[in-house]
Amino acid sequence: MSKVGETTLVLDLLALTHNYNVLRSKIDPDTKFLGVVKAFAYGSDMVAIAKRLEELGADYLAVAYVSEGVLLRESNIKLPILVLHPLASNFDDLIANQLEPSIYSINILNQFLDRAKEKKQTDYPIHIKFNTGLNRLGFSEADVDFIVEKTKENGCIKIKSVFSHLVASEDANERVFSLKQISSFKNISDAMTEKLGYGPIRHMLNTSGIINYPEAQFEMVRSGIGLYGYGNQAEVDAQLQPVATLKTIISQIHEIGLDQSVGYNRAFKATSAIKSATLPIGHADGIGRQYGKGKGFVTINGEKAPIIGNVCMDMIMVDVTKIDCQEGDEAIIFGSEKSAEQLASMANTISYEILTAISQRVKREVLNQ
Repeated sequence: MSKVGETTLVLDLLALTHNYNVLRSKIDPDTKFLGVVKAFAYGSDMVAIAKRLEELGADYLAVAYVSEGVLLRESNIKLPILVLHPLASNFDDLIANQLEPSIYSINILNQFLDRAKEKKQTDYPIHIKFNTGLNRLGFSEADVDFIVEKTKENGCIKIKSVFSHLVASEDANERVFSLKQISSFKNISDAMTEKLGYGPIRHMLNTSGIINYPEAQFEMVRSGIGLYGYGNQAEVDAQLQPVATLKTIISQIHEIGLDQSVGYNRAFKATSAIKSATLPIGHADGIGRQYGKGKGFVTINGEKAPIIGNVCMDMIMVDVTKIDCQEGDEAIIFGSEKSAEQLASMANTISYEILTAISQRVKREVLNQ
């Protein structure tokens, strides 16, 4: 991996390929695979990731919002794209770009039916989301008859899949609850199939679900965080490879004397003479203030450099007193040696947050395209 000259998120598509193959190996050959690329592919590069997943043979992609799906279509992505949280104001763009909506409530179903009729659609593919315990989005089991009736009386739509979402698939302490969710979903999907007269694709498992509940893979599984190298469990992380490495460089080195301070509000005060390095990355780039005051660290020439003082908008300062380094040397925020999960844990958060927080102003470099 080449040295960088500025703050850069380096993305290795060979790692993505590895992760896809690991996850694929855990499901039946006939089970479809949906790759989740929402939030700019978890803060990376949505187009590059989607293209590689298409090349690898993924069956579906998923985004959160219509605008994300439009970007993929404009980038010539041909795979079916599920929009997990469509809003009625975007239905025209959704239909124009052949995106497939998750329909999660009576209100959104009626609104989409009205728009599909106006656009003279026939058998437009929709996906029905059921709430089995997450209590975020989704129909209840009591809505099955209404959904089926609406579908049958309107030839403009056809149910492509029914799905739900596990609440705590990575947590062994919640196994009873997860099994209850799976059972509930099976009852709902069986009822839907019987009443519709055909069997939509069923999917419920996320990354941790693929690992812990393979018996519930149904016809399709969904993976987001696992594709990017994180499995929510240490033993799973060991099988995967982080796709993203966040790097920057040392802009300037300072000699800090006893009782001198570093950064805003004098949040760091030296109790002895130290050496600090300033790096061009800050909370505007996704490294929040919670990583300051010694909670987070970067790696410089293989050594830990704690973040000192408050994180600034565009800069952080780190302690390099015991590190042989100079201005222009590279600093690793996270990557294969220190994962985003490890960094996130220092601030009592999760890898999802730090990955998706990386600003779009940070340069992306894609390897092995």
